[in-house]
Amino acid sequence: MADVEIIPLCDAVGPMGAEIRKPLPEMFPGSSFPDDAEWVLHFHCYLLRAAGRTVLVDTGIGGTDSPAASWAPVPGRIGGELAAVGVEPADVDAVVLTHLHSDHASGCVTGGVPAFPNARHLIQRAELDWVSGQTREQVVAPIEDLIEVVDGDAEVFPGIRLLHTPGHTPGHQCVEVGDLVISGDVLHHPVQLADPTITYVYDTDPAEAVRSRMAILARAAVLAPAHFAEPFSP
Repeated sequence: MADVEIIPLCDAVGPMGAEIRKPLPEMFPGSSFPDDAEWVLHFHCYLLRAAGRTVLVDTGIGGTDSPAASWAPVPGRIGGELAAVGVEPADVDAVVLTHLHSDHASGCVTGGVPAFPNARHLIQRAELDWVSGQTREQVVAPIEDLIEVVDGDAEVFPGIRLLHTPGHTPGHQCVEVGDLVISGDVLHHPVQLADPTITYVYDTDPAEAVRSRMAILARAAVLAPAHFAEPFSP
């Protein structure tokens, strides 16, 4: 990681909205959470600087009109977080989307146009084949000319590698920088560190998600997860 700077950006903090909220015991059987517990999520994105390039991993929940607005604490603050570290949207050379769920990809678009107009947007082919509905219409369509399709694992810049990790979605991908992995939604909650076989109610293929989670935990010394309270987890 010596040649890659990794900066966590907190796009938002808040509970899942009522439309999709489920009690934690339903998501994590055998947990000690009370039935009425609220699960407060942190929505982390990550900025990478490497070889003179600026790479943004995930773009957050978007504005008040985003596909995430029905359940996430919109608006996200990715623009302000980038400005705080001296980065303007036009400075971003590449956007890596771990997957196309609304809380990870909605910040790609502002006012119906690409938020990062000079960035190639790296998305797995399997994810593009899978996504539909509001996210395809409001997020994917406006950035269509900026998308660079990825098939499987790939090194996108020196020291920055994409890992295809399906299960949460068919084209979910992680970003590997040395022994650190930006893990997206391979993990959702710290309880999955202790027991990676615990599944999540919104995984498209729970068994495959477990395999991907175990593979990432086996190879990473440090995780940079999307929704833990802390942006880095040893």
